[in-house]
Amino acid sequence: MADVHSAAIRSKNMRAIRTQDTAIEKRLAGLLDTLGFSYRTQDKTLAGRPDFVLDSYQTIIFVHGCFWHHHHCHLFRLPATRSEFWLQKINGNVARDARDSAELSAAGWQVLTVWECALRGKLRLADEAITSRLEEWIIAGNGNAAIDHQGIHRC
Repeated sequence: MADVHSAAIRSKNMRAIRTQDTAIEKRLAGLLDTLGFSYRTQDKTLAGRPDFVLDSYQTIIFVHGCFWHHHHCHLFRLPATRSEFWLQKINGNVARDARDSAELSAAGWQVLTVWECALRGKLRLADEAITSRLEEWIIAGNGNAAIDHQGIHRC
């Protein structure tokens, strides 16, 4: 199936995709603010340029889009056109995520990945559910984890 947009329009659309201050990052920032945690954003000195850094808890939080980081949920659907290209690109993102997380863990950080499906979509978690999981995980400080539409999972 051919792309419904011209190459110029598709290029313009792809350039418009934000890499920071996305809606899901803003939502998570609001939840962290509600909990009273202080944080820094987009620290370029740390591996993966984490979305949120909570220095006092030695904690990193990444907010991953389910498509771009290949989460196995209802929000991920491989495009029907140029599938091999997209798989290669997305698998590269996944490999980089694993490498960055390992590097941060080795440096003493605990790493949390919050998936897009936990924050938006038909199966998203309620704010209270996310904040309770965030607060519990940050304060407990016992290893890496992920939050998705099903809850929190230790990694």
